[in-house]
Amino acid sequence: MVSKAIARFARISPRKARMVINLVRGRQAGEALQLLEFTPKAAAPVVKKLIESAVANARTLSPGVDLDGLFVETAFVDKAPNRHMRRWRPRAMGRATRIQKGMSHITIHLGTRE
Repeated sequence: MVSKAIARFARISPRKARMVINLVRGRQAGEALQLLEFTPKAAAPVVKKLIESAVANARTLSPGVDLDGLFVETAFVDKAPNRHMRRWRPRAMGRATRIQKGMSHITIHLGTRE
């Protein structure tokens, strides 16, 4: 592992974010960025920014790293706690139900191929 970047409490549901993460897992970093540029999914800009951050972290941590050799080694999405986005919907007979607002923790690890 050369570098990592984590987006915590991203305002996207984990299911939608996993669709985009599955596209870039195992690809070269440059190829993944180019793919995300033209992906019409809501999570694509978040993941693109996260990969750019991981590349910048790799450049900072080891200045001699080959940026063309970086690839997405590990990428996963976890469900974040939803304490801040509570919404309520009125229901029948004076009741109320919660509206689920998805939040995610997205993690990307970049590595180099030997």
